[in-house]
Amino acid sequence: MEDINASIGFDKKLWRQDIQGSLAHAAMLGKVGVISPEDVAVIEHGLKGIAAEIDAGEFPFSTALEDIHMNIEARLTERIGEAGKRLHTARSRNDQVATDFRLWVRDAIDGITAQLTALMRALAERAAAHAADPMPGFTHLQTAQPVTFGHHLLA
Repeated sequence: MEDINASIGFDKKLWRQDIQGSLAHAAMLGKVGVISPEDVAVIEHGLKGIAAEIDAGEFPFSTALEDIHMNIEARLTERIGEAGKRLHTARSRNDQVATDFRLWVRDAIDGITAQLTALMRALAERAAAHAADPMPGFTHLQTAQPVTFGHHLLA
């Protein structure tokens, strides 16, 4: 049942987003007075330490803890004590999943946008370098009027 129920094998990719959401959640809990400013500071420090562990490949992911949320929350409580348990106040794991996934998709789109921008810039630079180099144009796979390689790259 553990193998069927555990999602950590694939949702550990959401660790950055889970920590980002948890940092925002802790700040909100502190702002509205649900947890103390001291708890907010300790939670933030603990989450940043966990991020460093994961980034360094030193985080002990556990299938027994089922998912990324429980892995991080358990490690947080292990690192900072009772304050770590208060982070879960006023949110459900289903909300965490939805938030993490939306943040992950947004981050993935930002990455793709950056890659497409770099590709367009490289094509434009190469097109400028070949603005006068002739080549045959094609229409329906047949040779058409002459164009430049620069024109072709910008197409």
